[in-house]
Amino acid sequence: MNNAPCFSRRRLLQGGTAAAILGAGALAAVAQQPWPARPIRIIVPYAAGQGADVLMRLIGQELSATLNQSIVVENRAGAGGNIGAAAAARSPADGYTFVLGTNATHAANEFLFGALGFQPATDFEAVAMIGLLPMVICTSARGLPSNGIAELIAQARAKPNTLNVGLPSTTANVVFAQLVKSAQAPLFGVKYKSSGQSLTDLLGGQIPLAIDTVTAARPQIASGKLRALGITSLKASEMLPGIKPVSEQGVPGFDVVAWDALFAPHGTPPDIVQKLSEHLQRALQQADTRRRMLEIGVEPLFMGPAQLDAFVKAERPKWGEIIKAADIRVD
Repeated sequence: MNNAPCFSRRRLLQGGTAAAILGAGALAAVAQQPWPARPIRIIVPYAAGQGADVLMRLIGQELSATLNQSIVVENRAGAGGNIGAAAAARSPADGYTFVLGTNATHAANEFLFGALGFQPATDFEAVAMIGLLPMVICTSARGLPSNGIAELIAQARAKPNTLNVGLPSTTANVVFAQLVKSAQAPLFGVKYKSSGQSLTDLLGGQIPLAIDTVTAARPQIASGKLRALGITSLKASEMLPGIKPVSEQGVPGFDVVAWDALFAPHGTPPDIVQKLSEHLQRALQQADTRRRMLEIGVEPLFMGPAQLDAFVKAERPKWGEIIKAADIRVD
């Protein structure tokens, strides 16, 4: 005789209904909890160990402490940042996924790639600007005897297309194209695959000039092996004290810099966007955070959602115009 308990179909259905009700209630309870009620994911569309990744992990530590919640940095590298940005655009707009966007993913790439997999203008909500990454134009100590951008422009005009400039990135190419156009300086650009290759040739005398990130060039500038001629931000930078911007050396208004900012999938609740923005602002006000950002080559600069949105809307056509005019392409 089978003494196992016997459950009727009605009881099973009733039990299932009760479980479903309890499950729905649990989900509703979670949804009603103050944000953030669980870990937050921030997609970095570049490889681990690169500058953007180091920056986001630094900022993530500050956010985790003030939000009292884990910040999970997820690297989704590839296609100039497009793979990670596309993954973020497809993520739920629930306030638990964000992306570290850059001048590449949100301004330049739509003019460089045939298809992005996302729409930078409509697929995201602006959260906060984190910082700027000005480039530096530099020369080797035994190379070009130039003391600044004005002198460099004069020498380029005197000997058109004879002064080679190492360009290790798309951003460097854009800076170079705008410099040639704005200053009417007939310099000759030489593309490189990395900063290491460009700086090696610069130090070795194979090229007289290079445009690179402050992070890459600063050690050699500090040692005296390279000389900084100017930075590409509109104003002087704490990262290279005493080095004048290009805009103050005969090219008024020159301002082409890389940047890092945080974005959310379109439709993310405005109150969550605002709250995270405020926490980011507090993080950027911390003296130790600012110091460490400057060390890795990022100049802290906060912008709230509305200001960042306006900034990006102005940056997109600016980068597009330079890229199209100079016919810059992704190798």
